[in-house]
Amino acid sequence: MLEPGPGMGFFTIPLARLVGSSGRILAVDLQPKMITGLKRRAAKESVLDRIDARISSADSMGVGHLGATVDFTLAFAMVHEFPDARRFFDEAAVVSKPGAQLLLAEPSGHVKDVQFAEELSSAAAAGFEVTARPVIRRCLAALLIKR
Repeated sequence: MLEPGPGMGFFTIPLARLVGSSGRILAVDLQPKMITGLKRRAAKESVLDRIDARISSADSMGVGHLGATVDFTLAFAMVHEFPDARRFFDEAAVVSKPGAQLLLAEPSGHVKDVQFAEELSSAAAAGFEVTARPVIRRCLAALLIKR
């Protein structure tokens, strides 16, 4: 699983429990302070061994070396923060297995319908297609699948 922009691990910790001892989460964040906090919280919750937390750069997640190994990406309230949505989705596509899912959720207070539609267009250009539009409170959301 890939989680870009995990912050302090609000989703990462419960997801680490969900994937179990054989699952892995790659969490990448631009801010070293967030990665440090995430690791500290994961250690307290005894799930650090399931999380590979890394610092990314401003314009790349730095995950291309993974190949097509990711089966799920959680892009929650972060694509609008990425300098280039197309580059984000291109990187996510490179590391996603065929049939992998990506949950895109953007806060409706920050991202308007037009910008979300542009993100979905970038995702389609990278090889993802919308399979569902889940309802997530105060968010614009889409579940995508890698073709």
